[in-house]
Amino acid sequence: DGQNLVTEDVTVVEGDVATISCRVKNSDDSVIQLLNPNRQTIYFRDFRPLKDSRFQLVNFSNSELRVSLTNVSISDEGRYFCQLYTDPPQEIYTTITVLVPPRNLVIDIEKETAVEGEEIELNCTAMASRPATTIRWFKGNKELTGKSEVERWSDMYTVTSQLLLKVGREDDGVPVICLVDHPAVKDLQTQRYLEVMYKPQVRVSQNYPLQGLTREGEPLELTCTAFGKPQPTDMRWLRVDDEMPQHVVVSGSNLLISNLNKTDNGTYRCEASNAVGKSHADYMLFVYDTTATTEPAVHGFTQLPNSAEELDYGDLSDSRAGEEGAIRSVDHAVVGGVVAVVVFAMLCLLIILGRYFARHKGTYFTHEAKGADDAADADTAIINAEGGQNNSEEKKEYFI
Repeated sequence: DGQNLVTEDVTVVEGDVATISCRVKNSDDSVIQLLNPNRQTIYFRDFRPLKDSRFQLVNFSNSELRVSLTNVSISDEGRYFCQLYTDPPQEIYTTITVLVPPRNLVIDIEKETAVEGEEIELNCTAMASRPATTIRWFKGNKELTGKSEVERWSDMYTVTSQLLLKVGREDDGVPVICLVDHPAVKDLQTQRYLEVMYKPQVRVSQNYPLQGLTREGEPLELTCTAFGKPQPTDMRWLRVDDEMPQHVVVSGSNLLISNLNKTDNGTYRCEASNAVGKSHADYMLFVYDTTATTEPAVHGFTQLPNSAEELDYGDLSDSRAGEEGAIRSVDHAVVGGVVAVVVFAMLCLLIILGRYFARHKGTYFTHEAKGADDAADADTAIINAEGGQNNSEEKKEYFI
C-alpha cells in the first residue's frame, strides 16, 4: 500500500515474446531499473548492463520502463523485479509463467481391424506439455469418456488417455478423434478411422411379378443381395424344411420358377457368408389360383436375425412386430382377468359374512333361574330356582 510502482504478471507460450512493464504512478524523476530472478540488472534507465540481446528496450520515460524478451524458454520463468530509487527505495515484482504445448499427439489402437461386437482399446498420448493437458475423445460428433494418467518428467507433463470402445458395423469408417485442451494451443487434435468387419446383411427382392399375386402358371423371379465386410463370397438358395423343386432354376443370386404351382408353396431362403459369419433372409411363397384377387397375410418377405446381436439392424419383418403386439395384448387380458376374479371373490366373502352376522343378532334367554321370577332377593331366587338347595351349592352369583 502506498507504493508508487505498478506492474503485472506475464503468461507467455514458449518461443513467443514476453513484455515486462514497470510503471510509476506519480513520477518524481527517480531512476527505474529492472532485475532478473538472479538479481542481475537487465536495464538501468535506458542502459542494458546484462549481455543478453533477447532483452530489448520498448519504451523508456520518467514514468515507465518497458522491456521485451524474445524467444522465451522455460529457463526464463520466475520473478523479475522493478526498482525505483526513492527514499526509501521501492520494489515490486512480476512473475513470468511459460506455457509449453504438447510436443506430439498420437493415437495408438489395439487392433487395426476389429470385428463387430468386440471391445477395442485406444490410447492417446500428449507428450511434454506444461501444464498438464486435458484429453477429450469423440466418435464422430459424439463425445466419449476416457481414463487419463499423468506422468511428470522434470518440469514437463506427459498425459495418456485410454478409451475402451465396443464397435458395431455402423462404426466402420467413423473417425475417432483425440482433442487436446491446453492454454498454449488451440484446436490441436488427431484422429484414426475405425475399420470394422461384420457378417452379411441379406435382402430378398421380388423382380417378377413386380406387384400383385403369385398365381398358378405364372413365373416368379427373386434376387438376393448381401452386403458385408469383407464382401460375402458364398451365396446360396435353399428351401426351408423341404427339398428344392427340380424345376427351380438358381443362377448366382437369382432364383427363377417359370411355371408356378401349388407344390411350390413354402419358404425359400437365401444364405450369405463371409469370414465373420453367416446370415440369411426368407421369402414365403403362396401360390394362388388363377382367379384369386386378394392376398393373405402369409405371403411375402421375412428376414429373421441369426442371433440376438442382429436385432439392432432392422431385420425383423412386420409380421414379427404384429406377433409381439399380440403377445402384449394377451398379457394385458390375463392381468385383467385375474383382477376381476379377485374382486368377485371379495364381494362374495362380504355377502356371506353379512348374512352370518344378521342371523345371529337378537336377545337370548336361559333356564338357569327358572321358577325364581317371584323371589324377593338374589339369595332367595337361587334357593327357589329349579334344583332347589342343591343348585345353590353348585352355582352362585355375586352382584356388586
